[in-house]
Amino acid sequence: MKILKDETGAATAEYAIATIAAIGFAGLLVLILRSDEMKSILFDLIRGALDSFIPDSAAAIEE
Repeated sequence: MKILKDETGAATAEYAIATIAAIGFAGLLVLILRSDEMKSILFDLIRGALDSFIPDSAAAIEE
């Protein structure tokens, strides 16, 4: 059995696999974040964070 020791291009293949995995993960996040439930959760989270720094921020957002 012949064992190949030449690893030319191995790093490039690893980067390609990692890039494809990242694209798949980004696509999944886009699908999740497009749902109305997630929009509501994120909006409430941001509103709560702003309210802790700026007490009247909720009223300013709704205007």
